[in-house]
Amino acid sequence: MNPNAYLAGSTPPLPPDIAHHHFDVAAQAPERRLLAWRDQVGHVVDVLPSLDALQQPFNASIDRYRVGQLMFTDCRSDAMRLERSLVRISRDNIRDFAFHVFLEGGVDGVSVRNGPRAGDEGGAARVLAVDLGQPVRMLRHACRMLTFFVPAGLVQEVFPDPQAIHGRMLRDTMPLTRLAISQAAALGQSVCSLSAAQVQAGITDCVRLLLAAFGKEAGLAGNARAAVRAAMFGEVRRYIQANLHQAELTPESVVQALRLPRPTVYRLFQHEGGLGAYIRLLRLRLAAEELVRYPHLTVMEVAYGLGFGSASDFTRAFRRAYDMPPQEFREQSWMWPERARLRA
Repeated sequence: MNPNAYLAGSTPPLPPDIAHHHFDVAAQAPERRLLAWRDQVGHVVDVLPSLDALQQPFNASIDRYRVGQLMFTDCRSDAMRLERSLVRISRDNIRDFAFHVFLEGGVDGVSVRNGPRAGDEGGAARVLAVDLGQPVRMLRHACRMLTFFVPAGLVQEVFPDPQAIHGRMLRDTMPLTRLAISQAAALGQSVCSLSAAQVQAGITDCVRLLLAAFGKEAGLAGNARAAVRAAMFGEVRRYIQANLHQAELTPESVVQALRLPRPTVYRLFQHEGGLGAYIRLLRLRLAAEELVRYPHLTVMEVAYGLGFGSASDFTRAFRRAYDMPPQEFREQSWMWPERARLRA
């Protein structure tokens, strides 16, 4: 059967170099629909259904289009809570960036690490950027949503540290954001009549427009001063990553080692809660990876190896960031393949 036969009218089949997949829960029994949807999207994100939600009617459908390293999805769904947890991230290899564009409905309650993302107020967002290598939770309303999945290199054209865009949101208050949403909607409407090269170019153009909107809001693009700030940010980030295992790594030591103006450096990391918070975040992220990668190391060895002064300080910081102590995280990560098998 032609996989595009469900498309209405005389729409021609998609070119063979565009991989296309369609899924609709309408084919499932009503009591199985939300669970079937959870299974369908579970390779990327976990759906967190309440007992009440499982007893309610649920509707959702998705079309996926993949061209090379890029993927574009068109999704319609009822409201749901979603989470991409640190345990999930430690067990898969998905590290792309996802840009969610809401043509109808929106998203709010976005939480990264252990708190709401800065700027998460004023109603549902129309655009959300997610680094799939970092944990996130959100409440997604009933919506129609277009999502662009792209590698970090494309994001890095505007954001020198692409991870910094994680959890950022846009509302349609800027002309550039409205233009990006309009461009995404046009691609969603015409994708079935385009060649693979046109789809690839369309995805890239939409993402660059979205990044320009994010960059304009963040002040990271558009003039020479922004280029200087971006270069300085990259220098600081590389130094921190190279010295994460050094106990003496502090905001003050970074400024002294790089001979950069302290006020400027501190302002660069305001969006991460400050330079000290950024250093601690990277240490905790690396600690989570090492807890899984090196099961023979004790929690105390991991903590001391990443510059924490005591196991108790490390445990408190880890719990604040990831809602569980490090030993429990390690145990859950060991259980993950078995839990995934039982859900299948």
